[in-house]
Amino acid sequence: MSKLDGNERWKSKMLLTEHQEQYENRNKSLQTGRITTEELTMIRDAIMFPHMLTMCDKSLQDLRSSRHLFKQLFEQVILVIMDYITKDMSKINRELRQRNIKIFSDETHDGIIYHRYICRGYEDRFGIVREVLRSEISILFTKYAANILTQLKADQSI
Repeated sequence: MSKLDGNERWKSKMLLTEHQEQYENRNKSLQTGRITTEELTMIRDAIMFPHMLTMCDKSLQDLRSSRHLFKQLFEQVILVIMDYITKDMSKINRELRQRNIKIFSDETHDGIIYHRYICRGYEDRFGIVREVLRSEISILFTKYAANILTQLKADQSI
């Protein structure tokens, strides 16, 4: 029996957010060593999202200068996709920061885009072939468009 038993002040416990984070992180094992495949995928996504935003912005500028019949509809779709990309990019960057991974732009050589990264004290280069990057971007754009269509269908059924 401790001195605090029976003391009514200690029945309701308040926990600060930083203490809660420390409590939750105490059982997590600290990752040491080289980068994992999941982290390499996150690096690929962090490299890919700025390219996707540039592509969307260029398409939006081209659309605004055109005289297309569905101009306003396509503008809204592009803006929604840019919002998805921005949210995903901020989530990936936050996760990379938490895992102590930093990415630096490096060079492009023979169709391969290289980026340096530092992960838990190890420094290495990540290279991705331009065609692979294009196909990954295409897959992700398709996923975003399907998500928009799903939302539109759900809104119509209400």
